[in-house]
Amino acid sequence: MRTLSGWTCLLIGIVLLLVRLGYSEVGSGQKLKLTTWDAFGYYMYLPGFIIYEDMNRLEWVSGIDQSYDVTGGSLYQANKAANGNYVTKYLGGVAILQTPFFMIAHWAALGSGYPADGFSLPYQWALGLGALFYAFLALFCLRSILLRYFSDKIVAWTLVLLFLASNLVQYVAIDGAMSHAYILPLYTWILLITIKWHENPKLIYAILGGLIIGLAAICRPTEGLMVLIPILWDIQNRNTRKKKMTLLREYKSHILIALLFGFIGVFPQLLYWKLTAGTWVYNVGSKWVFLNPWFRVLFGFTNGWFIYTPVTILFVAGLFFTREYSFRWVVWVFCLLNIWVVISWFDWRYGSTYSTRALSQSYPVFAFGLAAVLQYILKSKWRYLMLVMSLFLVGANFIQIMQYNSRILIPNEMTGYYYSGVYLDMNPTALDMARLDTKEELKGASNHDAEVVYELKENVLLEANPGKAAALAKANFSSEGDEAWMLIKTNIRLSSGYYGGYINAEIYGKDTVKYARVRLNNPLTVKGKFNNYEFHVKIPAGFEASNINLYIASEEEVSGEVGSLVLSLVKLRN
Repeated sequence: MRTLSGWTCLLIGIVLLLVRLGYSEVGSGQKLKLTTWDAFGYYMYLPGFIIYEDMNRLEWVSGIDQSYDVTGGSLYQANKAANGNYVTKYLGGVAILQTPFFMIAHWAALGSGYPADGFSLPYQWALGLGALFYAFLALFCLRSILLRYFSDKIVAWTLVLLFLASNLVQYVAIDGAMSHAYILPLYTWILLITIKWHENPKLIYAILGGLIIGLAAICRPTEGLMVLIPILWDIQNRNTRKKKMTLLREYKSHILIALLFGFIGVFPQLLYWKLTAGTWVYNVGSKWVFLNPWFRVLFGFTNGWFIYTPVTILFVAGLFFTREYSFRWVVWVFCLLNIWVVISWFDWRYGSTYSTRALSQSYPVFAFGLAAVLQYILKSKWRYLMLVMSLFLVGANFIQIMQYNSRILIPNEMTGYYYSGVYLDMNPTALDMARLDTKEELKGASNHDAEVVYELKENVLLEANPGKAAALAKANFSSEGDEAWMLIKTNIRLSSGYYGGYINAEIYGKDTVKYARVRLNNPLTVKGKFNNYEFHVKIPAGFEASNINLYIASEEEVSGEVGSLVLSLVKLRN
């Protein structure tokens, strides 16, 4: 343990714990709230069975939702089966892994002033710390595995990048009630057990391997791909393949035992479906498009794996550096097939996610490729540059995680243009926010001479409930046919019309109208407070604009107050 990689594990553990504390009432002042949205779907088995003894009608969910807002607005986490019972869309393996921490929390709640309802603060902290506990197990187990093939220095470097430069920080230390942190150690365990069985075939390894794969499959069905790890292990050449076949024939009883315990691992889910839906197998509704995968999951600005966690480029590049290692076929086949499956799911956005979270739990397998490429770089002239780049990757990851949790990085609404404007910027401007809706921006606008064509001198109340639109300003001007820009800056407080509302600009020319708009609800704004908005509209040469109409349009009635408004015209003469 007194090695660089050992101390690195301790450092990573401390960092993850500090992040967990920082995103709670200890650091941010906001109470921990983990069991919401998808996390509620994975977790609901425990309070449903143990506290409320109701997983068929889910009559307890309504009251819990009113108190804790767990469903996200509607109970999408469960469907009604043909027999009228509710059946959760999420499999129960994660709940099994959460059970020890749930029981500790339930005991603590019963002995304290907190409600023993499955959702009060003790339960939230138990799940959050449980995620860290499993991540620590995965961290130390992966260290011991990698040390079999790589130097202590490379292992330390690999673990830092794997755990601190990737989205594991988000899904271990912040969104800790999601499935990923709980599945993470299963990959390290199956890797270790596979190695040990090939070195010294024992029945206990076959039993544990079967149980782990079965449990993983009822955490997320796609995790069943980990069965490829023992199947493809140690088949790198003809001699090792022959040796593997001899070993399998000699210990074929172990294969049967592993299959039996794999079924035992899956059985709790089958039993749940039988008791609730009345059938041993229930279709939870997942769809796949294997022949037309969504490569935007990797390269897109919505949640692209390579975009938001660029360290993952090394994960994949590292596959080409594993050719000399005995594990290469496992890493190549599993990693590439796993990526293909993940990018083939019909809901390619994967809900609200920082980078591609559906791959994060399988990072222990990708760690082999990462370590291999780092081993190569360490021996090259690029090693010092890579060390600097590693620091940047870790720092950029933490900044982007802060941006994600403060909603500067808006799930499912990111574009390349907006991303470039807020990249690693914790203090973006109102003009940066306009990039969500428009790509028109006059660079260095303050360096140009601007003519004020309209200025609001005092606060103006928007008429109460005037309908779903409210006028802001009208102004006449002339662009004289030159290329020009209209710069719009305003300060508005809305009591209604904020959600789903936009500031709209209509610029009228001789024969046409140019439209532009920016949303009222953006990462910098707060409903009921004065918020700053700024955006630019380009007036093309020859447009000969004559007037502008500025107004608010919303999905609801608009009412509020305008604190300031300035319309400025910049002419760019040839």
